[in-house]
Amino acid sequence: MLPLLTLLACSDGGKADVAFVRDDAARKVDITIDGEYFTSYIYPVDMEKPVLWPIVTASGKDITRGFPFAPRAFESTDHPHQVGLWFNFGNVNGLDFWNNSYAIPASRKASYGSVVFDRIVSAGDGRLVTLSNWVDYEGNVLMTEETTFVFDGTKDERSIVRTARLTAVDPVVFNESKEGMLGLRVDRAFQKPSDKPEKYTDANGIVTEVATVNNEGVCGEYVNSLGDRGDDVWSKRAEWTMLNGTKDGDDISILIIDSKYNPNFPAWSHARGYGLFAVNNMGGREFDRSLPEAAEYRLQPGERVNFIYKIIIKDHGFFTSQEAEARAREFNR
Repeated sequence: MLPLLTLLACSDGGKADVAFVRDDAARKVDITIDGEYFTSYIYPVDMEKPVLWPIVTASGKDITRGFPFAPRAFESTDHPHQVGLWFNFGNVNGLDFWNNSYAIPASRKASYGSVVFDRIVSAGDGRLVTLSNWVDYEGNVLMTEETTFVFDGTKDERSIVRTARLTAVDPVVFNESKEGMLGLRVDRAFQKPSDKPEKYTDANGIVTEVATVNNEGVCGEYVNSLGDRGDDVWSKRAEWTMLNGTKDGDDISILIIDSKYNPNFPAWSHARGYGLFAVNNMGGREFDRSLPEAAEYRLQPGERVNFIYKIIIKDHGFFTSQEAEARAREFNR
């Protein structure tokens, strides 16, 4: 029997036509823009957080890694917790939410936390609102998260504004960690070409060292609002960071903008050449040992904090740095 599909809503007005198709049996919501597939909000029972996966450009090219759901040729299988676009953190009350996945053995699970989907609140006018709970291994709730996704697009662009409103249930401390916060695991076209042996971990935790890396079609390069490029963007505090790559002959830019209202704005970059594109507002001295104070953040029960980011995906030509700067200024105006 085919799963029941429920059309939730479409936006109206002068913006793109954003539609949501909910499939409770498959535990997902598909998002289309002007009739074309864009992404899915998925919350499988065997994943430790809800994510957006896959994500495609306006012309239909995947920008996210296929593994573990749909592995592609020559694709690495390292870091199985890095799936699609997600939000969590590596040290909340000593629990690691970032690295948790099916690859963590049961004997170590007590040190990890999970973001557990609760329900879909609403979908309409380009917005998807969901509720989730940040829980420990025993299911005790540390925080609730109301997540709002705002989707939009043009013939050459797709955009997501992701807002996480976190409300403490127990006293909560975000301790400094480089593992966070908004993460995107990209397709191999956006990785940095490598001329040295690489180690990859498979789904069973087995490490394989590859003496020669296949760099065909691999051409990613980072640039940030400070003018840093490549590996130099890592650990830098930047209002925006961009990843450029060419896939199937198409020049594609992925731009992440930090909101000026986020704690510790501008965020530190946790962007790596192997395919992790992340920005982190709570990294602090994990990125910069010269900081005089820790970047920790505390919430008492009932207190809230918001984390807001904008992601823009452009194909048919890269953004220039000036264009990226203009988009960031518009977002933070």
